[in-house]
Amino acid sequence: MLVQQTERLQSGIFITFSGNCRAALTFYQACFGGTLHFDMFDQPLQGYAETPVVSATLVSERIVIYGSDLVHNEGRKLGNYVAVFMPCQDTVERAELITRLTSRKNKKEDRNTMDKFIEVTDLFNVRWVLGVLVCF
Repeated sequence: MLVQQTERLQSGIFITFSGNCRAALTFYQACFGGTLHFDMFDQPLQGYAETPVVSATLVSERIVIYGSDLVHNEGRKLGNYVAVFMPCQDTVERAELITRLTSRKNKKEDRNTMDKFIEVTDLFNVRWVLGVLVCF
């Protein structure tokens, strides 16, 4: 599926929710206005009351908020539910950013380069979600 790209890519905040992403971003839309988009799983997942949101985007004149119901393995806790989202033109640009952000780290992680989102932690323990918005 080819996702239509906006006029320009925008960075924003990325918030991980635990089952209430749809309600939260709908609330933020009431606060800031803008347009909402949700990508959902095709079917419910065990442990979730509703079908979880894979990714969501709220774009308003004042703010861009990206979100997901998919929580880290350690669970949602202070420090791991907010990240900087950086949209990338393609997987090549994303790979370059991963290298730059993690260049001095010794730990290499196996990543599926075709994933819509890849998360990395930089030298200052800031989490980055690098997303490719055009899917093949």
